[in-house]
Amino acid sequence: MPLDSYPDLKSASQVHLQLALKYLDEGRSLIGKDPTQASEKLYKAAEEAVKALTAYFNLSNILSSVEKRGRWTVTELEKAVEAISEKLGAWFRGLWDTAWTLHVWGFHEAKLNSKAVEIRLPDIERIVIETQKNMKEEK
Repeated sequence: MPLDSYPDLKSASQVHLQLALKYLDEGRSLIGKDPTQASEKLYKAAEEAVKALTAYFNLSNILSSVEKRGRWTVTELEKAVEAISEKLGAWFRGLWDTAWTLHVWGFHEAKLNSKAVEIRLPDIERIVIETQKNMKEEK
């Protein structure tokens, strides 16, 4: 969704957080049934968390690039992860790498089975939970 469709960045960050929670629940429920779709939902949860924190922390250089292009790309996501990691710690970047593994190897390549997805679930849960916690703490 383009950022200009929101009244402010706080609203944008909340919308992305709600999407992250939704995708986390959906991904969790699919692990045993469809690991390929579970992988993508869990990746999307992490991606939405990154977008939420980008808006929340008002990472203007990234946000303006997204606005100019009209969409997010891998480049903006990576830059956002780097900037968020500077604020929250290197753990965030490491967990993002788990999300990327789910996206590429779990979804695009369909190489991860249910167990492989399940062992990565705690990393995605932490990204979403820590996003929610940070957004509540810094009001």
